[in-house]
Amino acid sequence: MPTSTWFRLNPVKRERILEAAQREFGTHGYSTGSLNTIAREADIAKGSLFQYFEDKLEFFTYVAEETARRIHDEMERRIATSDFDQSFTHWLGDVCCMWADYFAEHPLERGVTAAINLEIDNAVRALVRKPSNHYYMRTIPPLTKVWRERGEVRSDLDDDAATALLMLVLPHLALAPYYDGVDPILGLRGMPPQEQYPIIRAFVANLAPLFEPKH
Repeated sequence: MPTSTWFRLNPVKRERILEAAQREFGTHGYSTGSLNTIAREADIAKGSLFQYFEDKLEFFTYVAEETARRIHDEMERRIATSDFDQSFTHWLGDVCCMWADYFAEHPLERGVTAAINLEIDNAVRALVRKPSNHYYMRTIPPLTKVWRERGEVRSDLDDDAATALLMLVLPHLALAPYYDGVDPILGLRGMPPQEQYPIIRAFVANLAPLFEPKH
């Protein structure tokens, strides 16, 4: 938890520090991310960081939490504008394409997402993935419930299994176009969002039988 000094900072300065941290941790990860670089890019003394956070891990954890919150808030806004007057399969395809758009448009958030998902230290990864896991688990089941009530999702669908599946799929779609070795199957590496769409929709269509009612 940041100190009260952090929250008393001018919001512009606080945002400048956060962006520098997102860029550095998102590029180099936790272990090799440099506090010296963050301080230099944010135009502050390195010692100031320890007035705001207890140590490097607390700082990285805060960056992960704030990044997860921003991703959630913006995706929640986009999902609210999505077309619910279509089939579940088409809707889920739309949402996954919105997800692809978001990560194409937000390289800082994309980098931090990669850093927390690919972190090799088990203890650090468990800590910094908590916020994004929380938002996934808070968001997916209510949406599944909406579609179940409309008869578009199986009444016997296991919500935990569905959430677990989407928690595997969504980070993959977020990172596969930008990082080597993540996706040897779909071929998303290097594709702009518009080229990803047909692949994403075909992939979602193949997942659909797991969700749709049996006839």
